[in-house]
Amino acid sequence: MAKMLAARLHALGEPMSVDTIDVPTPRPTDVLVRVKACGIVPNMANVINNWPTWYPHQPLPKLPAVFGLDPAGVVEAVGEAVLNTKPGDRVYVSPLRSCGSCQVCRGGELSRCRYFTLNGYFSTSRDGQRIFDLYPYGGFAEYMTAPQYAIVNIPDTMTFEQAGKLGYIGTSYGALRHAAAGPGQVALIDGVTGTLGVASTLLALASGVSKVLGTGRNEELLKRVKELAPDRIEVMRLGEGSTGEWAKSRTGGEGADFVISALGAKAPVETMLDSMRGVRRGGKVVNVGGVADRLPVDVKWLMDEQVQLIGSNWFSTAQGQEVADMVATGALDLSYLITKPFPLAEVNEAISGRATDPDGGFGNYVVIP
Repeated sequence: MAKMLAARLHALGEPMSVDTIDVPTPRPTDVLVRVKACGIVPNMANVINNWPTWYPHQPLPKLPAVFGLDPAGVVEAVGEAVLNTKPGDRVYVSPLRSCGSCQVCRGGELSRCRYFTLNGYFSTSRDGQRIFDLYPYGGFAEYMTAPQYAIVNIPDTMTFEQAGKLGYIGTSYGALRHAAAGPGQVALIDGVTGTLGVASTLLALASGVSKVLGTGRNEELLKRVKELAPDRIEVMRLGEGSTGEWAKSRTGGEGADFVISALGAKAPVETMLDSMRGVRRGGKVVNVGGVADRLPVDVKWLMDEQVQLIGSNWFSTAQGQEVADMVATGALDLSYLITKPFPLAEVNEAISGRATDPDGGFGNYVVIP
């Protein structure tokens, strides 16, 4: 069989090693992709070092495992039952995997499946190991297989390195869809300087949102966010006052039409509670961040104010295609990304560097297999 190089994790907390393994063979409804770039999310270091402690109910693949969440590349081969994807296509491979046959999957709601798993990353289901067994290849390898439903076609104007960021950009887009973001609205984005926050800001502006109110802790990054659209973005440093009160003061007392909570995993829950109070009556609060503590929600306030609290996890392949199409038409400009490529042999340095990247949501760490 043909061979390939893949970075594999043999034990949690230890460096990955680059091993020679067999190139996988696509099943009838699968595609084989030659990986050109794989994005690294800030949380990858936590997953491979601390995950059993942080989220013991969310399993990882059996070790040794090929991780890598956000791969992009060129289709090398397709299974005999694949109809709309062909060799040579430039693609992003969404890592969302599901059983494909339950009621919600048949209705197109793959993220609601009890088998929901992020390939090359972790599963939110105790049943997710079955998915890892079916698709054991993440993006830190020269080749990988994926189901045809996971394929997003990317335009020539999007580099493979930029496509390696599509996972978090798509996640931000999915959150904005839950918020029903549109023209004339005001958005409050808590954690605006992070990967999800910067992407949410640009997508909100592209959706016609009139104003983005953003909060963060790093003053330099807050300035860079504001420079994206100085007339439509206002920022406030967390700790300088109440986020909720600030949002109300910037909207004539009404509050933002929706809140996107894009805070990191270690952010205090009080920060999220404060930003929730910045939403207008009848507005929406969409949590797409990593706050892990229990949220003591005043349900009477939710009822009285008719506020919706929504959890948003990843995005559909169709939504990923919409984001790619926005890039193709120029509605979304990805030139803000500062790409930092690493060869496969330096995957460990790339993962540790991404966790402490001073460029925040502007940084784009990618592994080039």
